[in-house]
Amino acid sequence: MTKKSTLFVLLPLAVLTACNSTPNQAPVIERPIVRRAPPPAPAPAPVHETREGYYTVKRGDTLVRIALDHGQNYRDIVAWNNLANPNDIKVDQVLRVAPSEDAPGVRTAAVVMPPDTTKIAPPKKTEPKGDKKPFAEGDLKADRNGDGKPDPAPKAAERPVQLASAKPSAPAVPAGPVLSAEDREVSWMWPAEGKVVGQFDEGKNKGIDIAGRPGQQVLAAGGGKVMYAGSGIRGYGNLVIVKHSNGLLSAYAHNRSILVKEGQSVNKGQAIAEMGDSDSDSVKLHFEIRQQGKPVDPSKFLPNR
Repeated sequence: MTKKSTLFVLLPLAVLTACNSTPNQAPVIERPIVRRAPPPAPAPAPVHETREGYYTVKRGDTLVRIALDHGQNYRDIVAWNNLANPNDIKVDQVLRVAPSEDAPGVRTAAVVMPPDTTKIAPPKKTEPKGDKKPFAEGDLKADRNGDGKPDPAPKAAERPVQLASAKPSAPAVPAGPVLSAEDREVSWMWPAEGKVVGQFDEGKNKGIDIAGRPGQQVLAAGGGKVMYAGSGIRGYGNLVIVKHSNGLLSAYAHNRSILVKEGQSVNKGQAIAEMGDSDSDSVKLHFEIRQQGKPVDPSKFLPNR
């Protein structure tokens, strides 16, 4: 058999063999379906506490400043919040800044003077009088019909009702702070001699600035107890805070030295510090009066001079 014939015979056999052979297949492995958990939702932004009597710490706050802004002693805030370290407060931490209602020594609320409720008595209603008057000679002369009876008098023209002219109101005078009975008992004096170089501006200057000389005496503007003596508030330097009542306190800043201690009772006019320029660009006393922690204009309290 020739090579050519052999090739023709083997070729169909090879094709049949290839068709009957089972192809090599990779084994099929069933793998469990893994479902990916959805990504965790972003943590909600911290909700700042707005309830009365609470405060949410902001960046840059110190416990002393928080206490000053709420008219409290920082030591009380430490106690109300069980703080182990008064210097360790964190941003977004919620602090109680007022005593609970069932705690002793609850702050006395300011007594709001009631508005003038004097009632004006309504005008008495007057009924039209029907009294008959006797005829006079003038009435008889008015008899034009000759019947012996006077003609009816012509109706008088109705007079326009005149409204009382309103007096021009006096210009409104800004109302002073609403004080409780205890607050009104506090007697005030100027804390230092000198020229006032900075006026009260609630948005910019929370008190008044009195120029002076280094070492000049700073006096307690009213009797009370020293609530703070130190330098724990940036921008105030050596600071003294005196509490005069449940609602009123005064602050004395930029002192060269402090002459009193926390918890000490002071009398009106007593020297509590020496004037200086700590945390200030000039020698001056920065003086504030705060009511329930809110700055108020000292000129509403201090006597004229």
